[in-house]
Amino acid sequence: MTTRLAPGDKAPDFTLPTADGATVRLADLAQNTTKGVIVYFYPAAATPGCTKEACDFRDSLASLQGAGYAVVGISPDKVSKLTKFADAETLTFPLASDEDHATLEAYGAWGEKQNYGKTYVGVIRSTVVVNPDLTVAESFYNVRATGHVARVRKVLALD
Repeated sequence: MTTRLAPGDKAPDFTLPTADGATVRLADLAQNTTKGVIVYFYPAAATPGCTKEACDFRDSLASLQGAGYAVVGISPDKVSKLTKFADAETLTFPLASDEDHATLEAYGAWGEKQNYGKTYVGVIRSTVVVNPDLTVAESFYNVRATGHVARVRKVLALD
């Protein structure tokens, strides 16, 4: 069974390569915010659901940043695929590559899933809101791509 993070838990720090050729570290992102970091985990760049979710975060980014949050998306995709995805969808927040699934596993976003009656191991679409002190503020697991950003905004009292 996958361990899921809950409010009050310590969020595992991570340093991962990003689509823009840099690296992103959770502690650095958190330190530069007043409210924290919205870390979302998605299965695969450039697929319909993941594109919808990424574009929703993109379209909401200015108001999220205005409210004191940073956003980072994490998937097991190679950096080269993330670069194409970010360019195609004009994504201006970091997209990080977690090819070995270590960060996904640490956040409870990698595990058994069911699709069309088949069980397999993969990314569990999830979002964890991390406070500036690297504790978990909110966690959402098995979310739907469509409408998820609106739900996060509502829980964070931004709408």
